[in-house]
Amino acid sequence: MSVFQQFLRDETAATAIEYATIASMLAICCLLGAKAIGVNLSARFLGPLLSGFP
Repeated sequence: MSVFQQFLRDETAATAIEYATIASMLAICCLLGAKAIGVNLSARFLGPLLSGFP
């Protein structure tokens, strides 16, 4: 069996790639959620303060 055929039949790296994909999706969701919460809090607390000044 050639090295190329062994490479095509090897599936051990597929699991690592799947876990990395899931971890990256989770990280992106956490970052987007934190940004959304930050923007909401900023508008809630800084909005009234900044609108009071001329």
